[in-house]
Amino acid sequence: MRITAIRDLVVPIQSRIRNAFIDFSQMTASIVGIQSDVMRAGKPLIGYGFNSNGRYAQSGLLRERFIPRLLHAAPAALLAADGKTLDPAKAWQIMMANEKPGGHGERSVAVGVLDMALWDLAAKIADLPLYQLLGARYRGGAVDETVFVYAAGGYYYPGKGSDKLQDELKSYLDMGYSSVKMKIGGASLAEDCRRIEAALAVVGGGGKLAVDANGRFDLKQALAYAEALADYELFWYEEAGDPLDYLLNAALAQATTLPLATGENLFSTIDATNLIRYGGLRPQKDFLQFDPALSYGLVEYRRTLDMLARYGWSPRRCIPHGGHQFALHIAAGLGLYGNESYPHVFQPFGGFGDGIPVRDSRIQPPQAPGIGFELKADLMRELDKLFGQARRL
Repeated sequence: MRITAIRDLVVPIQSRIRNAFIDFSQMTASIVGIQSDVMRAGKPLIGYGFNSNGRYAQSGLLRERFIPRLLHAAPAALLAADGKTLDPAKAWQIMMANEKPGGHGERSVAVGVLDMALWDLAAKIADLPLYQLLGARYRGGAVDETVFVYAAGGYYYPGKGSDKLQDELKSYLDMGYSSVKMKIGGASLAEDCRRIEAALAVVGGGGKLAVDANGRFDLKQALAYAEALADYELFWYEEAGDPLDYLLNAALAQATTLPLATGENLFSTIDATNLIRYGGLRPQKDFLQFDPALSYGLVEYRRTLDMLARYGWSPRRCIPHGGHQFALHIAAGLGLYGNESYPHVFQPFGGFGDGIPVRDSRIQPPQAPGIGFELKADLMRELDKLFGQARRL
């Protein structure tokens, strides 16, 4: 097996929505395709990848450093011990050659895009859905055949009041989701409480509703919201303050009985380690949201899981950010709590394969070889631009 070509493109995922910190009107993403010389049905196998929402396209880093390193590597250096199959961990080492420690934030996104494509390709070569490949390699063959997913939405839209928020959440329930998430921190505390109460009237209980402040608050604001939210008994209170403000996080954990969730904006195992060391999180209550597609990919994510185990955390406390099929396979293959979903926003990257139903907030991973992008028609219209539809398996 050898890589014959790698291509990347920048695509828009703009939307007229905002959270407490940013709007998404100018948001972009990188897509990549890694073509191999392995043929199926007369066509070369191609692995695809993209970055999660919230971070912009990484074309400069991809084209100047990481794609050339993969293309210039000796073919044997990318192979597993059998000399035949692709080893994404070895490819990761090649991509990160001559890179200094630290500086996590944009580099981690570029590597994560390629890592996703490498795992898609590796699973296609093995002729397995990715979650089954991961279960065979890392869990003695065990997998979760269905995965918990919650519908993330509830953004601030221009002119959107509580009635429109309720309509949105009802649409998620109609799609099979029983757990949902909405944004807070982009309005006053009083207004956000009114929005939460409107949401609860739809979903039927606080345990079915999570709220996300997207890192907006200082400690005083974070504590004020925690006090106001206490009686709602929410699923979780997410990212109250800056992701690197471990002191704020620890103080909040001491002050509230609400489950907390954070981690989506920490992009390396060492940052995750410092969160666990100093962030005051509670292993039996709180949730960790590290996103493999933004944090150097699955190779680094497995290091993070190993670290968590050393500190007494179960993978069942992990529920990755991103709402993409890559994280869905990781959740099923490595035994995580579940996965985020974006049924209505960040299309065509949000959501899962066409025709795969969600039932009571659980879904089966795609059964196609690889990650299953080919089962999502609107996404493949973008990915096909990399090499052309005629070259796709």
